[in-house]
Amino acid sequence: MNEIFVNLKRFDVPKSMGGVCPVDDPVMWIESVIKDSIALELGSNEALRLVYLLPESLIPAAMQTRATFPSEKTQYLGIGSQGIHWEDVAPGKNFGAFTTFLPAASAKNLGCDWAIIGHSEERKGKRQVMGAFQEAINTTPEVTQRANAAVDHLVQAEVQNALKAGINVLLCVGESAEERGEGNFEEQKPRIESVLESQLVANLSGIDEMIGEQRVVIGYEPIWAIGPGKTPPGEAYISFVSAFIQNTVKEKLGLDVGVVYGGGLKEENAEMIAGIKTIGGGLVALTRFVGDIGFDVPGLKGIIDKYLAYSE
Repeated sequence: MNEIFVNLKRFDVPKSMGGVCPVDDPVMWIESVIKDSIALELGSNEALRLVYLLPESLIPAAMQTRATFPSEKTQYLGIGSQGIHWEDVAPGKNFGAFTTFLPAASAKNLGCDWAIIGHSEERKGKRQVMGAFQEAINTTPEVTQRANAAVDHLVQAEVQNALKAGINVLLCVGESAEERGEGNFEEQKPRIESVLESQLVANLSGIDEMIGEQRVVIGYEPIWAIGPGKTPPGEAYISFVSAFIQNTVKEKLGLDVGVVYGGGLKEENAEMIAGIKTIGGGLVALTRFVGDIGFDVPGLKGIIDKYLAYSE
């Protein structure tokens, strides 16, 4: 089954306040998104699992709206959170002193099916916090490596907490421009492999005993290619990386995982992404990238239809 994840970032902030939600009431907007998705049969397509990843404030409204439809219309429509905290509520231990954080128990109680963990924006934020001391001591490769290892340790805890709570995980991994380095693709390959293997092993170690019926999907994010004016990787690059991810997780951890393209699935690249046998879907953020940037369900359906038309 193909899997499409939609990361609606801060769509709880309306345009009147500088955000991207097209109306002033984001709750009404997410209700319409869920209704439109079901009306366009995006929740009942046997060839597709669609998952909306939402800010915490929009999850209850999305859940309540989905629940008003019969299960046969929503069976392939998931709703998830944008992250999980690295500590969790536990009976007889921490009752929930996690101000500003979303522990796995809270996400599960909200009804979340999925959580996105390790997104490049999350990793960047953690590295910036840990990097505050780096500036004072003049950053060296060794210090950066230790900071990255600390971030990977937190991401590992987040993955484990999500799985223990019964939440499926979309784990994002990927290399930055600095990590990829200079040179041609063949020269870059060993550095790319080193970064991805380090992230995968660190983030997924120890989950075999807690994965249960939950699923882990890897979202490959080429961080160097994300953003306006950036050139995305081509078919050969994505094919190489996705195959490496699957093989590494199998060989190092004994796990079979699906891989989706996390660098931004859109109509322009849907045909190419769909043709890569080691890719099983993608991560969508927006449906309009120029002019009035934003997201709409008909645009999402256009991406999905094009992807499915070329997937085998």
